[in-house]
Amino acid sequence: MEKFERTGLTRRALLGRAVAAGALTVTGVGFIAAPNAAWALEVTAITPAQMATLLQMARDIYPHDQVPDQFYAVAVKGYDADDRKDSVAAGIAELDAAATAQGHTDYLSIGWEEDRVKVLQAIETSVFFQTVRSGLVTGLYNQKEVWPIFGYEGESFSEGGYIDRGFDDINWL
Repeated sequence: MEKFERTGLTRRALLGRAVAAGALTVTGVGFIAAPNAAWALEVTAITPAQMATLLQMARDIYPHDQVPDQFYAVAVKGYDADDRKDSVAAGIAELDAAATAQGHTDYLSIGWEEDRVKVLQAIETSVFFQTVRSGLVTGLYNQKEVWPIFGYEGESFSEGGYIDRGFDDINWL
């Protein structure tokens, strides 16, 4: 795979810059909208900037270019709760401090995925990072609407098992 120099933009870098530059539009107090998609997210306990940071963090922890932002938004929406707002604020402050220590303004303003991953690696042992990472496993991958993107047909028990549902259609053996 060819590695791009920083003079060119990869798709992920372009998307990262778009998010940092406001592609997720804050339209009113506590409301984030994607201008190029039919979804929006209302936040009540945390700030829209904190939610945008969580969305970017989720994309950087489990990067799937083919998965639209709306599924990541559903996965992190649970952090918008009164009982979590203080820990989210503290965690994002820790994330932003790690970004600042590496010469950036804050995490969300980092345009290159590679640089954001370095910041995430700096805090990967923190409770905040581990909580978000483990929550994404179920929050993102348990959404039935995401399964077809990965080619997963869902659980098989209710359908009689995998053997009668294409398990034996392997033609490459």
